[in-house]
Amino acid sequence: MPVILDSTDPDVTGEAVSRLYARVRVIDRDGRHRVRLTQDSIGPVTLHWFDYHCDVDFVMDPLTGVVLLSATRGALSRLRLGGYEGRVDAGQVVCFPPGLPSAGQVDHLTHDCVILPPALLDKVAAAAPGRTPQPIRLTGCLPVAPAGGRFLRQTIAYLRDAVHADPRLYEEPLIASTASQLLAATVLAVFPSTVLTEPTIDDRNDAHPATLRRALSYIEDHADEDISVADIAAAARISVRTVQYAFRRHLDTTPMRHLRRVRLAQAHGDLLAADPTTGVTVTAVAGRWGFFHSGQFAAAYRRAYGCPPHRTLRQESP
Repeated sequence: MPVILDSTDPDVTGEAVSRLYARVRVIDRDGRHRVRLTQDSIGPVTLHWFDYHCDVDFVMDPLTGVVLLSATRGALSRLRLGGYEGRVDAGQVVCFPPGLPSAGQVDHLTHDCVILPPALLDKVAAAAPGRTPQPIRLTGCLPVAPAGGRFLRQTIAYLRDAVHADPRLYEEPLIASTASQLLAATVLAVFPSTVLTEPTIDDRNDAHPATLRRALSYIEDHADEDISVADIAAAARISVRTVQYAFRRHLDTTPMRHLRRVRLAQAHGDLLAADPTTGVTVTAVAGRWGFFHSGQFAAAYRRAYGCPPHRTLRQESP
């Protein structure tokens, strides 16, 4: 990740953080101020890594985006966030929802910070077509369960390391879309929110085979595009909960899982058609179809086609 700040002045640090997040006042507590900050991005998601070689206090105005803080060393020994008061130690993750002021005390803290636009959560949660859209609101700053917090921290760390290792891969549109939506979906699964996922009686009545056929046709025709479950539902002229229930009822899967199967089949076709002497790689083909984790792609490919993808590319017999 490129370094965008290496500061020994709390005023400079405050100005930089204010530009990136919201207006903040940074107060040096130990006279040894040193803050290093790196930045990268995945589509609409911004990834930051902060390293405080010092102790500071801060007071910050309300944020406009959803911010995740995943601590790896040191502590946020005091945090006031809306009505919440507590601390964040290494190995913990906390969410700063939009609209809440915050203040706290940083003690030699190293942490990942992820900024997600609220619209990305709305896209993943997908308000039902034909009804008044209600923006998703996060109702808590701590994970519902420790296991969810651990999974979110692992996801953030993996994406940070993967982008650092191969930033060009994450410029692929489907890679950026898949990775950013994974983060948003994980946030909605880990933190309490206003998301409503259970189907209503109307949703159940509308989940008939014709509905499913329209959804399947849309997926087949648009698998190479950045589509969401909301797009699939709109194409099928039903609500998101209806399309989710239809896939579960008739195919025992979800719309997005089926989309991944279709994209896997397209990747298989590209590997079969590729000329291995031209420099085509499995990673490039996988990335073209939105698979950013090479190990998971290889495992899914082997389950589906009985051999590793590199064997197909090299046109070797199973």
